[in-house]
Amino acid sequence: MKRYIFVLVIFGLVGFLAAQQTEIGSTDAERIGVDAAQQKLKEISIEKFEHEGYWRSSISSDTGYTTTRLFAGGPAGKEPVEDEQDLNIPDQYVLGTRVDFLRRGHTSVTLYPNRPIPIEGITKTVSMWVAGRNFNHVLSLLIQDYFDRTYELYVGKLNFQGWKQMTVSIPPQADDGVHGIVQRNYHYNNLMGIKIVGLRIDCDPMEAMGSYYVYFDDLRAVTDLFAEDNRDPDDMLDSW
Repeated sequence: MKRYIFVLVIFGLVGFLAAQQTEIGSTDAERIGVDAAQQKLKEISIEKFEHEGYWRSSISSDTGYTTTRLFAGGPAGKEPVEDEQDLNIPDQYVLGTRVDFLRRGHTSVTLYPNRPIPIEGITKTVSMWVAGRNFNHVLSLLIQDYFDRTYELYVGKLNFQGWKQMTVSIPPQADDGVHGIVQRNYHYNNLMGIKIVGLRIDCDPMEAMGSYYVYFDDLRAVTDLFAEDNRDPDDMLDSW
């Protein structure tokens, strides 16, 4: 008798899990369909590093000093953004930073623009070309969300030779619209997106010695422009 009861319990549990899986799967499919229909993903160029003096760098004065400037060149395999192929937009330079260490230890180098760089729409990923000189230093992206809160996102280690396109994903917004990285306030459809406020290199203390060189080119983003292109033209402006 106990054996039959046990078998019935097992079959009941399997049936329940199957029903739950079917229900969840169908719900996810419907949500994916709605999300896909309400997205207009597009790759855009944020910063080509073509303006001298726009980017600066800093390091703790007791561990070293930095120099940042533009250099002619760039990655040979880089393709222009689709919408910029016939516009002849200047793209001749890359951003180079030299770090001279005074002593070995834990330290960070920060590169930052003169003002935050906004990205239109809802950003999905941010990418950049980097020549890291095969060091174990770690690159992070510094951003500000809708509420001007600063976050750092891990991009990757710079332990490779030559140019490499590195990409970081922007975590999706929490359902409550408050916690985590917030890109959109649902009350106001004309205010959304994040801003790039800098790049940070956390140096490996075993390799933080002598001189270190790093180069950057073509900061891009894949962003959702659906809300940007579907604003109500008759909406009122809260500017009074």
